[in-house]
Amino acid sequence: TTAIDLIFGMGRNDAGTIRVLDLDHRADEVALKRRAAYVSPDLNFQVWGKVGRAVRFVRGFYPDWDDAYCADLMKAFHLSDTDKIATLSFGAKTKLSLLLALARRPEILILDEPTTGLDAVSKQQVFAELLKAVENGERTVLISSHGLSDIERFADHVGMIKNGKLLLEGRTDEIVDRYRLAEFFTSNGAQFQNRDGLIILKRNENRWHALLDQKSGAHDWLQTRGAEQISLTRVTLEDLFVALAKDEEAK
Repeated sequence: TTAIDLIFGMGRNDAGTIRVLDLDHRADEVALKRRAAYVSPDLNFQVWGKVGRAVRFVRGFYPDWDDAYCADLMKAFHLSDTDKIATLSFGAKTKLSLLLALARRPEILILDEPTTGLDAVSKQQVFAELLKAVENGERTVLISSHGLSDIERFADHVGMIKNGKLLLEGRTDEIVDRYRLAEFFTSNGAQFQNRDGLIILKRNENRWHALLDQKSGAHDWLQTRGAEQISLTRVTLEDLFVALAKDEEAK
């Protein structure tokens, strides 16, 4: 969320530079905001009264606004020009916010916690439209979210940020293939601590649980230290983020 706020000029970065579409986020602010759309978790649309008025207001700022696409989104999201915004559910307001961003046909769509508060059906509708928006390869969607199960299903590239530090970044499939949850036993009293490629998650007497980077050689290292019956299971993004975040806090 902080990174997104900085991209759109809602705060000042302490150091470094921010470039989106090869545009400086401050020097090229107007050009950037023409080409990038932002969907905020703050859904305050009441000032417009009705959905149609909100659409007409936002439409006036963007020459690339696509009326036909807007109509398709209205149908997909079950919205009408005459709907009173004040009576819309939270999920419907989220869909309206997404509609106002997508109908501009932005090159980059940035969303902050877009599925918070949505029921399962609304989540499916939102992600279905997002997938349609990127299917031709001409648009990027950047999502900031704690809903990692949703992200794992739809995102092809992920990054994990903790305390302003990028802990991990890469293709989603490569990341989940690279890491494993490891369970092993010891009978020789060996002790294990975090090292490169290995994060100890918990221990119950001689039974250990850890996060293991399969590219690090940690599996062979465990065996040389007396680890027995090592079993590996597939990791989820949530497993991975929790382990990396705890490791970062412990440093």
